[in-house]
Amino acid sequence: MKIKRFFAKDISGAIRKVREELGADAVILSNTEVSGGIEIVAAIDYDEALFDGLGMQGSQGHSSRSSHPEPEPVLAKATASQSTRQPDGKPTLEVVASPAAESAQRPAVKIEWSQEPTLVEMRREMQSLRGMMENRLTGLAWGEQARSRPQHTRLLRELLNIGLDPALCHELAAEQDEGDDYDYMWRESLGRLAQRLPISDSDILDEGGVIALLGPTGVGKTTSIAKLAARYALRHGSHNVALVTTDSYRIGAHEQLRIYGRILNVPVRIANDGHELHETLASLQDKRLVLIDTAGMSQRDIRLSEQIAVIHEGSPMVRSFLVLSATTQFTALDEAVKVFAAAEPEGCIITKTDEASSLGPVLSVIYKHNLPVAYVADGQRVPEDLRLARAHNLVKQAMELKQDEERMLEQDLLAMAAEGQGTHVHG
Repeated sequence: MKIKRFFAKDISGAIRKVREELGADAVILSNTEVSGGIEIVAAIDYDEALFDGLGMQGSQGHSSRSSHPEPEPVLAKATASQSTRQPDGKPTLEVVASPAAESAQRPAVKIEWSQEPTLVEMRREMQSLRGMMENRLTGLAWGEQARSRPQHTRLLRELLNIGLDPALCHELAAEQDEGDDYDYMWRESLGRLAQRLPISDSDILDEGGVIALLGPTGVGKTTSIAKLAARYALRHGSHNVALVTTDSYRIGAHEQLRIYGRILNVPVRIANDGHELHETLASLQDKRLVLIDTAGMSQRDIRLSEQIAVIHEGSPMVRSFLVLSATTQFTALDEAVKVFAAAEPEGCIITKTDEASSLGPVLSVIYKHNLPVAYVADGQRVPEDLRLARAHNLVKQAMELKQDEERMLEQDLLAMAAEGQGTHVHG
């Protein structure tokens, strides 16, 4: 085992010296603030058994097996760490050695990362270095792939530009033959994307029933309910439709639904809990379609489970649909689908496609979770801006949005070039 002491003005410089001289496998044994900077003791080619011995000896740590001239290390290769201070008040780092065979009966050590400023800065520096290495490796991988499989790489980039999740892009691109014409590969990939999108085979406006729309706040649940109610009233008569709201959290939520009810000439009821919802639905048994507007909440809101429980307690006949906004990012959409899965939605409604800059995120999420799309809403007009979902229409719209973005980018670049040329001429 080789132990060496390093000194630098700051923690970044000290870590850099350790990395340059001992390599990436070096183990930091201790760090100490000294006059003029930071002192780090690091080791390479450590002896596992020796460190187990040191770990079992506790704070005294004087092992007769160590023959190194350096002071005995405060740290060993370990699975947990905590921050302490030496008798002179200087911070140091103690690490409990990983359990050896003879110490298997010792209780498991709880991992607690130290918040000592020097160690926090050390971890931040290491994370930054890791990110730089990953980015460089990714760039090298792209370069190598572009040389070996240019068609495949181009296809992958175009799919990513639609906004699709990288995993789905790789899956679609991997199915294409590198030797094919690129235009054929592109059309084939879009066709396979359309085939993968789950589309609901049920039409609420034909089947009726008790339908609850769920989803995060601001996704357009109330407007979607108004569109469905208006379409159904036009087709089957307003006397066959009723609206119910369980939203007792938002100020004015009831009034918004009441306005739609007066316009459509359909009754509006309020249910604050599962018992009231059960009684309300019982009183509306003569209606062919009952639409339930639920409270819009963040997927992280602790009251979300209460809203889902209200629907479950109201009636086992309630069919749930999740409302997803096309303007939401993939991560938030993915989280929402996972959280609202407790309500067992049988499909979803995609809203605000007219406001979205890309449909890639929402298409990726419905594919990932196999959540069938029932309707697509592309505007605020009631009831016009609502249509049955069609896979090829969704892919076509995703492509149109991508082309619009490319045209806008091209126009911006031309404008910048023209502005720069004008400045040069006048100069």
